[in-house]
Amino acid sequence: MMRGVGHEEVEIDLEDLDDPQQDYQQQQQQLHQQDYQPQPPQLQQQQSWKTPLETVLEEEEEEEVEFVDVDVEVEDEDVISTQSDTRPLINERDPRQMNECLKVSFEDVIAEPESVHSGDRIWIWSHALFEVGRVWFYRIVTVLLAVPVSLLTGMLFGLLSCLHIWFLTPCVKITLLNTGWLQTLWSSVLNIFVLPLQQSAGNCYGQISVRLAQE
Repeated sequence: MMRGVGHEEVEIDLEDLDDPQQDYQQQQQQLHQQDYQPQPPQLQQQQSWKTPLETVLEEEEEEEVEFVDVDVEVEDEDVISTQSDTRPLINERDPRQMNECLKVSFEDVIAEPESVHSGDRIWIWSHALFEVGRVWFYRIVTVLLAVPVSLLTGMLFGLLSCLHIWFLTPCVKITLLNTGWLQTLWSSVLNIFVLPLQQSAGNCYGQISVRLAQE
C-alpha cells in the first residue's frame, strides 16, 4: 500500500501486523503440545509419591474442619443450654426434685384396714373428690397468690444477691487480706510451743499400759 505525504513516499507493510486471533490459536497449540509432551520417569515417580501425600494432607484438613464444626456445635449447644436455664419448664417443673415430700396421693393419707371397709362407691367418690379438691384448690390459690408471691420472692433474692455481691464478699475479702499475718503468727505459735508439748504428752501417755487381773 502506498501513501503519499508531500513528495516523500512511505511504505507500510501490512504483513508484519499479526492477526490477534491467529496469535491466540498459536498460543493454544503450544500449550497443548506442552501438555502432551512425555514426562521423564523421575518426574513421574515424584508425582506418584506426591499424590498419596497430597491425599493424606487433604484428609487431615477435612478432619480438622470436622473437629471445628463439632466444636462450634458444642458451643452452640452450651449457649442454648445457658439460655434455656432462664426459661420456665412446662413439662418438668421440679427438675432438681426439691419438693419430693409433697408427692402425696390418696393412699398416702387415707387407708382402710381389712377389718373396717366403707362402701365401694363411697371409697371411689372419696378418692375422686380428694384428688379433685387437692388439684383445683391448689390452682385457685395459685391464681390468687402465685404472681405476687413470685414477685416478692424475686425481689427478696435480688436484694440478697446484691448484698452478697457488693457488701458481704468484699468485706470477707478485706478481712482475709488484713488478717493473713495473724493466721501466720498463730500457726507459728502452735508449731513452736503447743505442738511439742502435745507430742511429748502423747508419747508419755502412750507408754502406759493397763492390765486387768481376775482375783
